[in-house]
Amino acid sequence: MTQKDLLADTQRREMAARIAARLLEVGAVKLRPQEPFTWASGWLSPMYCDNRQTLSYPDLRNMVKEGLTLMARTLYPEAEAIAGVATGAIAQGALVADALNLPFCYVRPKPKDHGMGNLIEGRVAEGAKVVVVEDLISTGGSSLKAVQALRDAGCEVLGMVASFTYGFPQSRTAFEEAGVRLDTLTDYEAVLSEAVRTGFVKEEMLGVLRSWREDPANWGR
Repeated sequence: MTQKDLLADTQRREMAARIAARLLEVGAVKLRPQEPFTWASGWLSPMYCDNRQTLSYPDLRNMVKEGLTLMARTLYPEAEAIAGVATGAIAQGALVADALNLPFCYVRPKPKDHGMGNLIEGRVAEGAKVVVVEDLISTGGSSLKAVQALRDAGCEVLGMVASFTYGFPQSRTAFEEAGVRLDTLTDYEAVLSEAVRTGFVKEEMLGVLRSWREDPANWGR
């Protein structure tokens, strides 16, 4: 078993459960299947995840930093720079870059409308091997847009590491089609398992919660 396989097969499960439990404890993840949230897209969702709250809890902030750093170092030892996706992953990306002593930049969702009109903030050398850091993956659209911006700037994107993914089928397809490997600290299934184990939701609600992920655009209509 390779080092990459070992990370995916053993440490990943333990890390996913530990971080999921802490996200629930601090209220960064909220589960409300009977009173769903409405996303900006108009989708109804039984879950709301706000990873920015992890920055306010030093122990959780360090867990996220150490986990993302471990994945970046282990999976991409050849990395020459770290890029965060604005705005949610600017802080996490900077923490990882600092831990690895690598250059850092971040990618805006669109070019700045004044000054230099930058899309990428910070210096990254053309041809640099870059690991992208993201905080949350839903459909993957904004994350992959950042990847394309880096590629357009002449960078070689090695892969992406993120704090959390909902694991939507469409996001998996999008990453595969873009040729981008995605690894996350925790995910929807880990949160559900911890939520049941710790009593945040009742086990009989799992069917409803899992059905949402399979067809989020039409769930609850």
